[in-house]
Amino acid sequence: MNTRKKILVIDDETINLEFFDVMLSKLGFVVEMAENGEDGLEKVKKFLPDLIILDNIMPKISGWELTKILKSDPKYQEIPIIMLSALDDVKDKVEGFEMGVDDYITKPFNFSEVLARIRAVLRNRELYAQIVARESRLSLAEELSVDMRQNVGDFVHAMDELDETIAQINSQGKNSGNFAALLNALQEKTQVVRKNIAGLDARIERTMTEWENLKKNEIGLNILEKQIRRPAHQDME
Repeated sequence: MNTRKKILVIDDETINLEFFDVMLSKLGFVVEMAENGEDGLEKVKKFLPDLIILDNIMPKISGWELTKILKSDPKYQEIPIIMLSALDDVKDKVEGFEMGVDDYITKPFNFSEVLARIRAVLRNRELYAQIVARESRLSLAEELSVDMRQNVGDFVHAMDELDETIAQINSQGKNSGNFAALLNALQEKTQVVRKNIAGLDARIERTMTEWENLKKNEIGLNILEKQIRRPAHQDME
């Protein structure tokens, strides 16, 4: 892991909270705990975890209800959730996945399995984030390409008008009564060209800034591929 991921564990069983706190902290995760769904919701808002381990049967607000609340809020709906349950029922699992739960673990659980699932969910979310970032960069490139084609067309049109004005000046000479008007037209066309150039330059600068901001959080595809394909037993090392 390149950065310390934050995990929020929400469970009404103290022994589970203490277990996850000790084990995940030893592995380098930043761990926060909550004893019920209501407290868990407040912790989500303050802690902003990278992942939530959530018991489905709890007082005040159940895991199902908390999941619905989080998945309906744009600020929190992208936080992955691993649901813990003592019920090994296919219908419950399907319902959880349909609500947006990323994984589902039945109690009693094996910590090695839980850790492997945590790593897998975090890697999948990282991959998703990288895909979104790259799609955003492609979108910016396409928008800039369209703008540049439009601006190039405007430049060509403006240059044609400049050439026509210059040709008229050359043909009529300085002594022509239209010389002042032609000169003024030439200056106006020049200003139009300069304005188009300045607009395109600003557009390119703005796009490059957005492009660089997106690149800051990107991971190289070779590194990302290694993370995704890393065997589960390496997560325990």
